[in-house]
Amino acid sequence: MQAFGKSEVEAGDLLSAYREVRAHTEKLCEPLGVEDYIPQPIVDVSPARWNIAHTTWFFEEMILKKFATDYQVFDEKFGFLFNSYYNTIGERTERDNRGALSRPTVAEIFAYRKNVDAAMAALLSVPTAAAAGEDLFALVTLGLNHEQQHNELFLTDLKYTFSVNPLFPAYREGYAPEEQSESATGAFVEFDEGVYEIGFNGEGFCFDNELSRHKVYLNDFALRNRLVTNDEYLEFIDAGGYKDFRFWHSEGWDWVNREHVGSPLYWNNVDGEWHHFTLGGLRKLPLEAPVCHVSFYEASAFAEWKGMRLPTEFEWEAANERFDWGKRWEWTNSAYLPYPGFSKAPGAVGEYNGKFMINQMVLRGASLATPDGHSRASYRNFFHPHLRWQFTGIRLAK
Repeated sequence: MQAFGKSEVEAGDLLSAYREVRAHTEKLCEPLGVEDYIPQPIVDVSPARWNIAHTTWFFEEMILKKFATDYQVFDEKFGFLFNSYYNTIGERTERDNRGALSRPTVAEIFAYRKNVDAAMAALLSVPTAAAAGEDLFALVTLGLNHEQQHNELFLTDLKYTFSVNPLFPAYREGYAPEEQSESATGAFVEFDEGVYEIGFNGEGFCFDNELSRHKVYLNDFALRNRLVTNDEYLEFIDAGGYKDFRFWHSEGWDWVNREHVGSPLYWNNVDGEWHHFTLGGLRKLPLEAPVCHVSFYEASAFAEWKGMRLPTEFEWEAANERFDWGKRWEWTNSAYLPYPGFSKAPGAVGEYNGKFMINQMVLRGASLATPDGHSRASYRNFFHPHLRWQFTGIRLAK
């Protein structure tokens, strides 16, 4: 985590930021009924109530226990229930068992949230926050960015949960941001070979995996100024792309055959016409919108079929100012590895990124579900290559 000083953010501003992020989470909850908070159809998808409770636990565990001397833990059992992966802190509920518990109730979780919010408001009052120093500012900022990550997970997890319901319920009626198209021409933008600076540069917040800034040498390359569209991806399907091993990594080909994959996640062929499941329910597939919910295997196979490739994360970052991004997380051809000089922070905060730097691929940009202001050009998202429940897309390189 990139630390920042008290001179850069005043206590009152931090409290306002805290309230704004927490209010956004509650706004995301507005369309839900109690039953919507509970299901967990697969291990990668957490129940809505768990996402809400976990982000609250983060502030209680990482901040209130450390800085609020008179704070009383809301419920000692919640530490076990809502710890995600922090071994430093202790035992936790198994990840695939988060949806199996009927208690605590949704009402109890919101009471927990209200209790922690009140304690955080008292802690972030100007005199208290100023006395606590820069460590408090840095941890609260990390906690807010952590909650924004879970704002996105809240939507992607709910979308998957709703998608397995045969009624195809909408999260919000008529709300289908997946269908927004791009205005770019689809031309390739060329970049000269040379040495480029990569990594976070500037003041303010970044995650530790964006550090430290370093130089990389890149050969001549070109990136397309528009994401691959549904129409273009349909050509790949119609050409037998899912049935031709030549375009696939070996593991990807095994995955296609084992899972019987033949289209992006959430695509449904209804009476010979393609539809896709959206946050607004099942709708006719918009051909001009960027393709969404593809795995790294699919993105790479499509690029191979086109006689092109995916960009590296370094090419993407070097080129980002020359195209619009933010509709889809964009798969890169870079493994998730530490930058030169990377070091993990001591304690639980050090478990945030470093231990996941194995067997995962980097995604760059942001998506329609990413909260405003959360991402930046140096942001490094990462997932296993078979996953596709996030809003993932394809940008071609050559």
